[in-house]
Amino acid sequence: MAQTLQERIAAALGTVINSRTGSGVLASEMVKNIGTTLDGKVRLTMVLEAGDDATLVRDVRQAVERVSGVTDVNIDVKDSREPEQRPARSPEGRSAAARTLPVMDDRPAAPRPSVPPPVIYPGLGNVVAVSSGKGGVGKSTMAVNLAVSLAAHGARIGLMDADVYGPNVPRMMGVNAPPPVVNEKIIPLEAHGVKIISLGFLIERDQPAIWRGPIVMKIVTQFLRDVKWGELDALIVDMPPGTGDAQLSLVQATQVRGAIIVTTPQDVATGDALRGAKMFMRVGVPVLGIVENMSWFECPHCGKPTSIFGSGGGQRLADELELPLLGQVPLYPRVLEGGESGRPIVLAEPESGAAKAIDALARGIAQSLGIRLGEP
Repeated sequence: MAQTLQERIAAALGTVINSRTGSGVLASEMVKNIGTTLDGKVRLTMVLEAGDDATLVRDVRQAVERVSGVTDVNIDVKDSREPEQRPARSPEGRSAAARTLPVMDDRPAAPRPSVPPPVIYPGLGNVVAVSSGKGGVGKSTMAVNLAVSLAAHGARIGLMDADVYGPNVPRMMGVNAPPPVVNEKIIPLEAHGVKIISLGFLIERDQPAIWRGPIVMKIVTQFLRDVKWGELDALIVDMPPGTGDAQLSLVQATQVRGAIIVTTPQDVATGDALRGAKMFMRVGVPVLGIVENMSWFECPHCGKPTSIFGSGGGQRLADELELPLLGQVPLYPRVLEGGESGRPIVLAEPESGAAKAIDALARGIAQSLGIRLGEP
């Protein structure tokens, strides 16, 4: 007999293990209050302890999203220290909410307080979100090199690291210090002609970021409102992977001119990128196009290309979404080295294939946004 949607979700969650405790998130009741609608929408609650890795939220989301029949996933993250009304317990003494999967009807919910419209910050110019459906596809690398390339052409560029769970921009840009505060305004740090703000400037390197939705919203809003950006042509925003609180916080906090979706060629990555693009479309943010990273391996000695991760995934995704493929960037070892040393590839080796591809990407995006560039 075929499994029900509820059974498939339970099976998928059974594979997600909390590395701190060694227990499954479902068995240990980290995940509870799971509900589904008849058209495949899923809502659940995750309870995190102080020592839990925040990437568990991402793992749970991805596990549920991969279940056949699931159309949408909404996760409410709660701190274990918060008081909660405990559900009724089964005769065996275990919480029934952790084991049962109630089916919710899809009737309209009670009216909620209206959300204020996004604030327009004229000084920020074009706010562009660089996003991806999953981690490890080079999203931050693209955001950093795109910002540096635009600045090298004379554009006034800010780079906002909104990846609150993995703020890597400080290392990639080669700058890391507490930003000064003058007249209650945060002064962004600068590197390679780009103004930068990151949560990595404000927390210790080993401090885990276990942020709930309201905290993420507060951080994003503060980075937009309380940083002295000056007059920018564009603010490049490096988003965390997935379709979570940071993405929604950004589009609720300000008017986003467009989003760029970064993927790699293989179908696993493009499937996640599809959901990321659909999320922006659903909230009214134009998707400027798809960037395929690691399209092929470029030998640093002979330049011969080899398709390590398959080929054509970015183009197929762009065709499915009826969006342009903005560029294909080869996998080049010096890109990694530049990210580790704080010298982005567009500066370290501007004649490399990867740097030329990113520079062409930057010029194309500038043209679509109406930003006038000079020669680097």
